Amino acid sequence: MKLNHRLIGGVAVAIALASPSFAADKVKVALITKFPVPFFSTMEDAAKKYAAENDVDLVVGQGQSATDIEGQIALIESMVTQDVQGIAITPVDPTVAPALDKAVAAGIKVVLIDNSIPDWKGATALVSTNNLNGGRIAGEYLKTVLKNGDKIGILEGVPGVPALDDRVNGMMEGLGGLKVEVVGKGATNCTQELGTSVAEDLLTANPDLKAIYSACGPPAAGAAQAITNAGIANDAFILVGFDACCGEIEAIKSGVEDATVAQFPAKMGELGIDTVVKAIKGGAVEANVDTGAGLVTAENVKDFE
Repeated sequence: MKLNHRLIGGVAVAIALASPSFAADKVKVALITKFPVPFFSTMEDAAKKYAAENDVDLVVGQGQSATDIEGQIALIESMVTQDVQGIAITPVDPTVAPALDKAVAAGIKVVLIDNSIPDWKGATALVSTNNLNGGRIAGEYLKTVLKNGDKIGILEGVPGVPALDDRVNGMMEGLGGLKVEVVGKGATNCTQELGTSVAEDLLTANPDLKAIYSACGPPAAGAAQAITNAGIANDAFILVGFDACCGEIEAIKSGVEDATVAQFPAKMGELGIDTVVKAIKGGAVEANVDTGAGLVTAENVKDFE
């Protein structure tokens, strides 16, 4: 509230001028991430750093797994009761949208991070890697190391999650006119254990398999273990992942993984909170904030350690 003193009839009168409450009060924001892996820990750390440097009251919460829908819904509901003015969230599944609708109805700004919710109109903005482009980067690399007729297996993340589906679709686009044979796909829920299991099944069923592409980091690390366990020489097989996390950097350095697409989770955390704070304060925000992606190989892996 601002006061403007005016002279009326010879008397100085203080007239209240309306101004948004956030001008005087610290902004309170929530960050909700999917599950405990280094990628989301890095995102959370960057968000905390941004909040500390910009006088933002940040409340954080995290689910238990890549499919912990009920846990994320409970976190959204909890943040609403804590009177946050904005929520930055990495949605675990589109079915959390009704809980976010309640937050929006309560006047809370919602910014999605890392992946979108198809056809949901309540988001103020999306802060993420362009996952389709990231997938294309992977496919373009595979095009340089494969030939027509080679067989490839795909480790999906969580089918139906747009960001993860885009990584697979983008990879296929990146292959361009190269005619490879996709001999199998398998959902991994972005876990290392399922990555190992699905990769083992692909290798067993296809002795002439030439490559595996993983849409998430943990399953790529699992596939690396399966390849090692099978006694396959590094130069006889191609493994490409996505995320540059969870053991992938070590796998690239050892030679068992050939490449991965790196995202920048710290940038997501920082820009996610920055975007929701700007929205709370009535500032202009972009509907889509691209945080970028890059290819990691043995040649540049030291830049990503």
